[in-house]
Amino acid sequence: MITEAKVQELIADMESDWIERTVSIREDKLGPAVCAYSNDFPNHKHAGYILLGVKDDGTLAGMTWTDEQLQNIGNIKSNGNILPQPSIVVSPVFNFPQGQVVVIQVNPSTYPPVRFDGRCWIRIGPRRSRATLEEERMLTERRASFAKTYDLVPALGAKLDDLSIEHFKLSYLPYAIDKETLAENGRSTEEQLASLRFYDTRENCPTNAGILVFGLNPEFYLPGAYIQYIKFSDKEMTSDVEFEKKFSGALITELQSLDEFIKSNIIKDRPVKIKDSFQEETIRNYPYWALRELAMNAVMHRNYESNAPIYIYEFSDRIEIINPGGLYGEATPQNFPNASDYRNVVLAEAMKTLGYVNRFNYGVKRAKDELVRSGNGEPDFDLSLTTKFKVTIPINQHWQ
Repeated sequence: MITEAKVQELIADMESDWIERTVSIREDKLGPAVCAYSNDFPNHKHAGYILLGVKDDGTLAGMTWTDEQLQNIGNIKSNGNILPQPSIVVSPVFNFPQGQVVVIQVNPSTYPPVRFDGRCWIRIGPRRSRATLEEERMLTERRASFAKTYDLVPALGAKLDDLSIEHFKLSYLPYAIDKETLAENGRSTEEQLASLRFYDTRENCPTNAGILVFGLNPEFYLPGAYIQYIKFSDKEMTSDVEFEKKFSGALITELQSLDEFIKSNIIKDRPVKIKDSFQEETIRNYPYWALRELAMNAVMHRNYESNAPIYIYEFSDRIEIINPGGLYGEATPQNFPNASDYRNVVLAEAMKTLGYVNRFNYGVKRAKDELVRSGNGEPDFDLSLTTKFKVTIPINQHWQ
């Protein structure tokens, strides 16, 4: 926790390159600053600080901060414009006679390079600028020594030929990297993949994330990397199987197939008469967005070291989604879904880039609200399964 004495110390320190002062809270100002401290190019290995309400010369600007402004500052972490998600702490407001001060503490990322709107920013001394190709390479090489999540681990034995480079170049790269960076020369395909964590330059092979998102045959390297959908005729697994479908292959294509399948094959509408009226209204068995969000959540958070797939079971009165891997990291039964952590940081970033995640640590709460509004009731999360995560989604109470 940042204390008032620490704030005064930071304000007075005019020499450190890990302290920035500003009176602006525009995202195009704060985003590059957060990005640069996350990348920690000088390798300080400690936090950087952004002092809001302090001028460049160290004098206070006489500013005051509203709750709305503080919320907007905090949203920098979760709105997905900085990828991978930064580790920041926003202090409470500190009151001084010359004005109020807020401090953003930015911790170095273990998964550089970090980008704001597709651009990689670094800070060297007083200079903050876009990283050059060589500087980005250095960040990529530094990251390789961490590999703390399974999707960052190199898929030993795999080769560049095991990836669909066409999908990467045409359907992903333009949305992940800004046009100016793409226009720069000298980047090989391996370097482009590595800068986005899909390739390990030390082992000269794709990472598990590269295999999952662009692999020509992901199951060859990750046997459980598929989704199994089964529709039962009644309320129990002993009832007849009406339909089943397997979603396998690269996530860049399979996520779209899953999205379309949910919309076209699971979601159904029908008219019902309004009580005491000759009019009709249309009801839906499940709200599309909520069901899609919970399915995508399973893909993003599952344990890909497991050989078990994701199961989506549709019964006559409910849908169950079961994925390998329980709650991870900082997420516990006591704080879920208000807290989250990411078992697959690269995959989470890829799904945000592809448009299947809107904001981090937001989708499950919104899905719950939408299910309640739609007449389905709250989903039931079974958090007692240590090796699995299960959510049960009741059908609209007016459907049957």
